[in-house]
Amino acid sequence: MATITRADLAANIQKTAGLTGAESYKMVDLFFDEISEALIRGEEVKIANMGTFKILDKKERMGRNPKTGEPAVISARRVVSFRPSTEFRKKVANG
Repeated sequence: MATITRADLAANIQKTAGLTGAESYKMVDLFFDEISEALIRGEEVKIANMGTFKILDKKERMGRNPKTGEPAVISARRVVSFRPSTEFRKKVANG
């Protein structure tokens, strides 16, 4: 299974949009920076035909250390959640 990297995305943009390598890299970086900044501000990011990114605030809770089985506190944290759109799920399911 292959992994797509920032460099792969930039190369595809360079090929299809006719931009230079530096310009396409900058475009990829700006795209991901904008998503990150919006999530940090607490905004949802909706991308048509793909899905929605949002931040979930998890509360502190009790858990267990998997090695020792001892109870342990899992601290409160913020996590990124992605919910794919119906169109995206269908597209992926159908290959």
